[in-house]
Amino acid sequence: MRVLLGSGGIGTEERRLRYRDLISNHFRDSENVVFIPLATHDHERRTARLKESLGPMGARFHGLDLDCGVEQILAADGVYMGGGNSFLLNMDLHKYGLIDALRDVVKQGIPYLGVSAGSNVACPTMMTTNDMPIVMPPSYEALGIVPFQINPHYYPGKITFHSEGQRYDHFGESRRQRISEYHQHEAIPVLGLWEGSYVEWDGVRGRLIGRARAFFQDLEPVNFDDGAIFDGTLTLG
Repeated sequence: MRVLLGSGGIGTEERRLRYRDLISNHFRDSENVVFIPLATHDHERRTARLKESLGPMGARFHGLDLDCGVEQILAADGVYMGGGNSFLLNMDLHKYGLIDALRDVVKQGIPYLGVSAGSNVACPTMMTTNDMPIVMPPSYEALGIVPFQINPHYYPGKITFHSEGQRYDHFGESRRQRISEYHQHEAIPVLGLWEGSYVEWDGVRGRLIGRARAFFQDLEPVNFDDGAIFDGTLTLG
């Protein structure tokens, strides 16, 4: 398997360059990549923005046509699952019958790239998303092309924010608290993926690009450094 999952957060020039380099390498053998923008409402605009951001490489990427989505996915030699709202994305993946086709092509070795919501739905379920439930999908089950969960846009601790020149502490729950609530009901480990970070997964082993923290049911979390190698249980090795 050739899976690349990103957290998003490419707001700096350094991160944008790494993002483009990773995409170029990931889809180096692909000429017909289907881009799936279902995590947003404006599919055409989102697809056009992606193609423009990738420059000449953007010609390889083609927006999903919902009238023939399954056939398009099965004929593609790459899949890019875009970001947005994970509830909206997972609802439409089920609604249009795309789950099985996506699993099949990824298991056959077609490169898959997911960013933010696209990383969420690569997991067994979408239950570790940060998004508002703006729609109700028929199931929280997702693609399951990686055996662990991902919490994208992860940050440690609590939030400090600026407003009108002043700095304030936000006293809401941390991501660790939210993930611990998940682990009160589910045992699958969760990888908290920092902004600008990525995971490469080959079906057996993962490699981290950037920073992450692994969370487990009834165990203390473990920090992952750049280049960390781990298995499907998020065990380093």
